[in-house]
Amino acid sequence: MTMQGHTGLTATTIAVTSPFDGRLVGTVDQTPATAIDSLLQRAEAGRRAAQQLPRHRRAAILEGAATLVAQDQEAFARLISAEAGKTIRQARKEVLRCINTLRLSSEEAKRGGGEIIPFDAFAGSERRQGWFTREPLGIIVAITPFNDPLNLVAHKLGPAIAGGNAVLLKPSELAPLSALRLVEALRAAGLPEDVVVPVVGGADLGHALVAARAARMVSFTGGFRTGEAIAAAAGLKRLAMDLGGNAPVIVMADADLAVAVESCVSGAFWAAGQNCIGTQRILIERAVYDTFRDAFVAATAALVAGDPAQETTDVGPMITEQAALRAEATVAEAVAQGARVLAGHVRWGSVYHPTVLEAVPHAARLWSEEIFAPVVTLEPFDGFDAAMDMANAIEFSLHAGIFTRNLDLALEAASRIEAGGVMINDSSDYRFDAMPFGGFKYGSLGREGVRFAYEEMTQPKVTCINRGQA
Repeated sequence: MTMQGHTGLTATTIAVTSPFDGRLVGTVDQTPATAIDSLLQRAEAGRRAAQQLPRHRRAAILEGAATLVAQDQEAFARLISAEAGKTIRQARKEVLRCINTLRLSSEEAKRGGGEIIPFDAFAGSERRQGWFTREPLGIIVAITPFNDPLNLVAHKLGPAIAGGNAVLLKPSELAPLSALRLVEALRAAGLPEDVVVPVVGGADLGHALVAARAARMVSFTGGFRTGEAIAAAAGLKRLAMDLGGNAPVIVMADADLAVAVESCVSGAFWAAGQNCIGTQRILIERAVYDTFRDAFVAATAALVAGDPAQETTDVGPMITEQAALRAEATVAEAVAQGARVLAGHVRWGSVYHPTVLEAVPHAARLWSEEIFAPVVTLEPFDGFDAAMDMANAIEFSLHAGIFTRNLDLALEAASRIEAGGVMINDSSDYRFDAMPFGGFKYGSLGREGVRFAYEEMTQPKVTCINRGQA
């Protein structure tokens, strides 16, 4: 059996194949960059249609789409697993999160209207009164990755629709089918066709979309190099970017080690480690390092890697064999620099077995860069300050975690760790779809999470009435 996952492009179609065994999952039309003018015309028609939708209609459409996804959730899960390689159990959870994201967006459509402005708080404005509303930006370009091919799309479409915008949606060409099926559900729920215009294609299409003057915002989730290219090409428009991380999780000596091990195993290897908030660096207080390490390695070795369609599989394939080869090479490089492999570092095709290392030199790429693979490093520390220094040593940061029974210490860590979110007695990969989500430090711009994305995708408009002199 050939173990590979790739997308085959012809002049007019894209063939989407299984990351696990290369079988054809589906085909989609390829949109060339030369179609940008017609795409913008459709999006402009969609913008006008979206602005005409009253809030109750936006809410009803989003709620209706959530209901349709719920009615068809097993088919959605099977599609996610087939095209992105997520295990079927993980795919089912993603579908449930998508349903929640759409319902949160429905609620936001009804309540994110603006505020009264207290003009009389300033001397001389006593006879003025008014308010601000939140108005749509217009056309939003949304570019989504392969690793959450349904819910991350919902995180862009839901708030954009709630805010009255049109969207040019470009899902990953590696896993576009779930996104297209979600667009079909939105249209079946009553969304005018051109409010969301989905396109699938390569980097040249992406460049044309983000450079379009008519687009008022680019919302992008993906890698740093692509994010830098988007920022260079976008011009004067709003940018929201989630570009990845290298999450630290700290295990203090007083932690419940059984809970910490279980949570960190899940955090490190969920979605085959292809998770921007996945646990990559686990920092363990030296007094419990050996105990934690041995339990963590044993739990990792017990994971079943392989066919994502099987109910017993814990870790599916990486998105392509090339991605698995890159992960394997990065680990080999760290080993050559002195790191020790405790588990894994075995690859067949696109399946890279969950891998645990210790003694990784801080000069290694594996320490300082996001690997986006089922690979985790363990490192002991002496003293809380040393843990804080190591946690903050990386120039980009989405989430972090700490395990401890000491509330004061946990809150001190939450204050000192430079990250968009600090999870206490949870691994770094916990995310609730209503919370603000985004990074600190280099590259990350804006926030997702339905309410916060809604605010990013709308703009305040002030109305002020001067009642004249008394």
